[in-house]
Amino acid sequence: MKILIIGGTGLIGSKTAERLRKKGHEVIAASPNTGVNTITGEGLAQAVAGAQVVLDLANSPSFEDKAVLEFFETSGRNLLAAEAAAGVKHHIALSVVGTERLPRSGYLRAKMAQENLIRSSGIPYTIVHSTQFFEFLAGIAQSATVGETVHLPAVNFQPIASDDVADVMADVALAPPANGIVYIAGPERGRFTDIVARFLKAANDPRKVVADPHALYFGTELDDRSLVPEEGDNPRLGAIGFDQWFSQSARKS
Repeated sequence: MKILIIGGTGLIGSKTAERLRKKGHEVIAASPNTGVNTITGEGLAQAVAGAQVVLDLANSPSFEDKAVLEFFETSGRNLLAAEAAAGVKHHIALSVVGTERLPRSGYLRAKMAQENLIRSSGIPYTIVHSTQFFEFLAGIAQSATVGETVHLPAVNFQPIASDDVADVMADVALAPPANGIVYIAGPERGRFTDIVARFLKAANDPRKVVADPHALYFGTELDDRSLVPEEGDNPRLGAIGFDQWFSQSARKS
């Protein structure tokens, strides 16, 4: 089967491509660097031609409210139009747990717009809602740092390893369309503050985490429901916990 991965050279895209190739599928890992641009349309028709499945794993280069909305709307429209013309049988997109619950976040409003385009496209689809990746803990801590302290809300948090995300994306690519949402999360749930503090301690980082209920995350305040699957979502849980992920990351670096 020919499978096109938009954002195929990124963190999740490259891992997903590797898994699908090992299963014997023809995988096109597309990105602007490989001559496929979903914003301008460059190379898109050629890349989509003959593909049965398309995975959209691309992310906006800017998280500013207007720019990120324009990215996901323009990219989504161009990609879905090319897929409709090519007769693609399954469109898959990676999105975020809590997208529909956090409308004050410009980034998540943009992801919601992307999802709405998919639902109205007429193409069979699966949307994967994932919790945050372990790989972004360092960036989260940095963005929340004030002086020598990291300000975060002490809400429920259930991060997942990118390898577990890629496993799911590869499985979804080979499964029938759900025409709905599949939820995935890490195997361990804790407090946002505690997990980031655990990461800083493991990394020998002297910064201290301060619980701040008004600290913003992607431009919005959070509550205990914001970043984790809800009861009834039946999330697929990853196999890699924090300790295993951190030891693997330390070996790679």
